[in-house]
Amino acid sequence: MTRQELIEQIRKKKSFLCVGLDTDPKKMPQCIFDLYDPIFEFNKAIIDATAPYCVAYKPNLAFYEAYGIKGMSAFVKTVEYIKAEHPHHFIIADAKRGDIGNTSAMYARTFFEEYNIDSLTVAPYMGEDSVKPFLDYKGKWVILLALTSNNGSHDFQLTEDKYGERLFEKVIRKSREWGDEENMMYVVGATQGKMFEDIRRLAPNHFLLVPGVGAQGGSLAEVCKYGMNKDCGLLVNSSRGIIYASNDDHFAEIAGNKARELQQEMSAELDKIGF
Repeated sequence: MTRQELIEQIRKKKSFLCVGLDTDPKKMPQCIFDLYDPIFEFNKAIIDATAPYCVAYKPNLAFYEAYGIKGMSAFVKTVEYIKAEHPHHFIIADAKRGDIGNTSAMYARTFFEEYNIDSLTVAPYMGEDSVKPFLDYKGKWVILLALTSNNGSHDFQLTEDKYGERLFEKVIRKSREWGDEENMMYVVGATQGKMFEDIRRLAPNHFLLVPGVGAQGGSLAEVCKYGMNKDCGLLVNSSRGIIYASNDDHFAEIAGNKARELQQEMSAELDKIGF
């Protein structure tokens, strides 16, 4: 999916919602375990219920790798289902890969050739040669960790050098030499609030993937106030607040309702900028 195609989907649906598929059997409703492949069937039901209200899905690899071959099989089936039944949705593999160049090249091959996914989250700690192999794939996206929403983000990301530049700022500034707004996004946690202004000074046109709205306490209104640009420029992720909104037989319907509520809030935010 190109940048312009993503923008058109946001405009069409009046939504910049990404549904996180952090699928944990310990939190799934009991009724789903009567089915042959519970993880995939849970995802399928969630996807069908939320597809009208979102533009992206983000399966988190940790929740599939934890169950070995069966979990990875469910991941592959989930990706194939989205591509077959809801093909206009952007797919993000949340895997946070990043290693020495030849290892990154194999990770890139895994996600962009074998799984044929639109985008991958990448950790920038090892620098340019650990990121560039992912950028070699035309039409694919790197989503680079910049300023995250967890408490430990302050341990490194906000440390300053002798010139007063914080580490997350250095990551954004330097990485713009490797990719551009057509193939690179940044992860910025919703709990960072006004620091979105600092992000936008460095990356005014890039899309930002924003986790942390809802269960982690981030404010959608605040994210939009400080982080939205003329093209929207945001993919706001919600996982637990949607997929685990209910634990009964009507879990998918209620997930759809939660997604619709967020879509309506997002529509109002887009109206504010005349998008």
